[in-house]
Amino acid sequence: MALEKHETAGIITKYGKSEKDTGNTAVQIALLTERINQLTEHCKQFKKDKSAERGLLKLVGQRRRLLRYMQRTDLNGYRTLIKDLGIRK
Repeated sequence: MALEKHETAGIITKYGKSEKDTGNTAVQIALLTERINQLTEHCKQFKKDKSAERGLLKLVGQRRRLLRYMQRTDLNGYRTLIKDLGIRK
């Protein structure tokens, strides 16, 4: 259920400044969003998988904290990232 290497590399090149820029906040949020989307589909299919549901909630909380940090530091980048990823805020 983890992201494939080519998916991860594509997200990093799209949202990062270089292909090794994995620490960028926008890259981390984009990677978390992709993982959250995968886990959401998994939880819809397997309703009794409570450990996956707990992991999903942890990822959502981590993404929320990163989004709050990005909103404080880079408001324009935050707004474009929210629009690009389709996150409701």
